[in-house]
Amino acid sequence: MIRVLVVDDQFLIRAGLVGLLDAAPGFEVVGEAGDGEQAVRLAAETRPDVVLMDIRMPGVNGIEATERILAEAADRPPRVLVLTTFDLDEYVYGALRAGASGFLLKDSGPERLLAAVTAVDGGDALFAPSVTRRLVESFARRQEPVHTAPPPDLGVLTSREVEVLRLTARGLSNLEIADRLYISEATVKTHLNRTMSKLDLGSRAQAVVLAYETGLVTPGG
Repeated sequence: MIRVLVVDDQFLIRAGLVGLLDAAPGFEVVGEAGDGEQAVRLAAETRPDVVLMDIRMPGVNGIEATERILAEAADRPPRVLVLTTFDLDEYVYGALRAGASGFLLKDSGPERLLAAVTAVDGGDALFAPSVTRRLVESFARRQEPVHTAPPPDLGVLTSREVEVLRLTARGLSNLEIADRLYISEATVKTHLNRTMSKLDLGSRAQAVVLAYETGLVTPGG
């Protein structure tokens, strides 16, 4: 049973998501919030597996709520799946960098939504790598500062870990990376997990963003 917290400031959208999840086997809605402040409080109280997080909300938006929920998690932090109306929403970039596991468009069908929740709960930190890559490239082209602290030094990584990170940022799946590098899929996961540990990253999405911010991968390159 996947325990889900639904966060959206629009009542009808929130009610629709709750109804969909309640009707589907294997899912349990443990709470619903209409703003980021309420989401932070309910996440601490209910300890969900996955948070469906709206981005554009009055007061505490989805980015700040994501940061606070992940920072304040007592033990295993929930996976945050961002819901957005636009696939090139600047707020989504910020949410990915804050530690969200991925994002999903609000006009996605019911099957895709349920599959996305299942995927992030299972540890797949990037439900749609190709779409996320397009998002990151779009904002990287603007050459606007997206962080206040300098990015981590990639010098702590082995050459193989750097290569796995580069291919991950290009939107390749673990299986595709394994085929490209002639290694097993399990080895790819090991390299990526070590990379995330060395760079103090919480999700695959953060690794993709970091690859662009450090210049390891360049838009269109």
